Amino acid sequence: MSILVTRPAPAAEELVSRLRLQGRVAWSMPLIEFTPGIDLDSLPAQLATLRPDDLVFILSQHAIHYAQPAMMRANSTWPASLNYYAIGRTTALALHAASGLDVVWPHERETSDVLIRLPALQQIAGKRALILRGNGGRELLAETLQARGASVQFAECYQRCAKIYQGSVEGRRWRDRQIDTLVVTSGEMLQQLYSLFPEIDREEWLLHCRLIVVSERLATRARELGWRNITVADGADNDALLRALR
Repeated sequence: MSILVTRPAPAAEELVSRLRLQGRVAWSMPLIEFTPGIDLDSLPAQLATLRPDDLVFILSQHAIHYAQPAMMRANSTWPASLNYYAIGRTTALALHAASGLDVVWPHERETSDVLIRLPALQQIAGKRALILRGNGGRELLAETLQARGASVQFAECYQRCAKIYQGSVEGRRWRDRQIDTLVVTSGEMLQQLYSLFPEIDREEWLLHCRLIVVSERLATRARELGWRNITVADGADNDALLRALR
C-alpha cells in the first residue's frame, strides 16, 4: 500500500510521519491551506453580545487556531456563561485548551449531521447562536438552528485557499510512486483532487485507488465521481484515519 494524504498541513505531515513510523509508504500533497478570516477583529464583540446560555459552535480546530490570538490581542476571554459545541473531539480539545471551559461534541461521528442530533440542541427557540467557521461551507447547521427557532450569526475565523498544482506533473509523480490509497477529508478537497488530474490519469489510476473519507456524505459524492473502493473512517482526526488505514 502506498498512501497519499491530501489534508492540509500540519495534520497531513503528522499523519504521514505516523504512517512511516509504522513502516508504511506515505506521502502528503495538501490541497488547501489556511489564512486568517475577515471577522477575527469583531469576534470578541460578537461573543460579548450573547446572553447567558446562548450557543457557540466551532466547526474546525483552525477556527480556534486563529480566534485565540484575536481574543488575546483584544484582552478578551471566552465567556463562561455560554454553551460551547464543537464539530469533533480535536476541535473541542483545542477550545478547551484555549479557554479552560467545557465543550460538548458528538462522539458518534464528526459531522454537522450528527452534531445537530445532540439532545441539548432540540429545544433552542429564542436562543442566539454564533458559528465560528471558515469561508463558505455547508449551511446545514445554520439552517437547522434557524428552523428550531434560534437566531444565527457567523464569525469567519479562517479562509480556505486552494493550493495550485500542475495536474499532469503530479499525475506522473504519484503514479511513479505507485500511490494506490488516497486520504480525503472534505468535499471541497475531493472535487479538487478529481479535477486536478488529466482524464487519462483519472481513468487509468485515480479512480482505481482506494479512497479513505470521513463521512457517508463524502462517500456518496465519491461514488458519483466514479470511485468504487471507498472506506469511511469513524472520525476526521488522524487517529481515526490511522484506524481506517489498517
